[in-house]
Amino acid sequence: MRALVTGATGFVGFHVAKLLREQGLAVRALVRRGSSAVPLAALGVEPVIGDVRDLHSLQRAVKGCRCLFHLAADYRLWVPDPETMYDINVGGTRNALQAAFVEGVERVVYTSTVGVLKTSVDGSIANEEQRIPADAMVGHYKRSKHRAEEEVYRFIEAGLPAVIVNPSTPIGPMDRKPTPTGKIIVDFLNGKIPAYLDTGMNFVDVADVAMGHWLAACRGRIGERYILGNRNLSLREFFEILAGVTRRRAPRIRLPYVPVLLAAYVSEALANTVTGRHPAIPLTGVKMARRYMYFDCSKAVQELDMPQTPVEQAVERAVAWFRENGYAGMVVKRRSAG
Repeated sequence: MRALVTGATGFVGFHVAKLLREQGLAVRALVRRGSSAVPLAALGVEPVIGDVRDLHSLQRAVKGCRCLFHLAADYRLWVPDPETMYDINVGGTRNALQAAFVEGVERVVYTSTVGVLKTSVDGSIANEEQRIPADAMVGHYKRSKHRAEEEVYRFIEAGLPAVIVNPSTPIGPMDRKPTPTGKIIVDFLNGKIPAYLDTGMNFVDVADVAMGHWLAACRGRIGERYILGNRNLSLREFFEILAGVTRRRAPRIRLPYVPVLLAAYVSEALANTVTGRHPAIPLTGVKMARRYMYFDCSKAVQELDMPQTPVEQAVERAVAWFRENGYAGMVVKRRSAG
């Protein structure tokens, strides 16, 4: 069986392509011109040049494939031109689904985000049913993914056999760009995190997220969504795990929210009007930190039998990979497009 993976040059997409190869599938990856496909080629993945904004390239790539795993997305906390993000995340999703629909693909797994689900200021836990309106979301990334989900539901109503997965905060090796969470680990390794905000997230091993994609293709119910996560942790608790793995001291100073928010407004204003560069303190990130992103992952565990590897093990593998690949002791540029 052949499967197409979009976004396979990204963190989660790479692990999905790797897992599919381990399951014995022939895997084709849509790769943008100029992107490196060397790690994918080492897995035996067939790279196909294309772009999710180009419907014809998607039609060529998906031809002959029985499954589509659509992970390609622009994931940034700040964008100078938001339209690019919507073109990729919304328009690109529409194109991928259209190509799959026309070619008669037997199963589509769309990778959304827990960012479209309810968050809380008190640490209460949300599930798959607690989706919030787009206008209540913080930032263009979440709003674009919300609109992309609407496209998925529209195609499901038209008969496309699609399942939605909502990964939480994945951790693990091969986070090359790195992701915002990976950058937190890198900054911790480099002693650049003297303090923290009072917030929390759901963390999960990226290998478990990849397995969750495969299981969603095999066992997921069409039209359903599944949170691919594991353990809810405060940011302080996460730093304590990092400290135990790295033998570095965890930050002890908890920053007050309002001064950081004001600093973020200034930082983003300078980015938008003066520097044109990523703000030192992304406003969207600070606003997101105001609320806890805690989730109930039992549906994926019960219906899909998704594994729940201890978060400590995922952190150990991530730290080892970052150290082995020279991220400790170096300046890491902020991630651009995902």
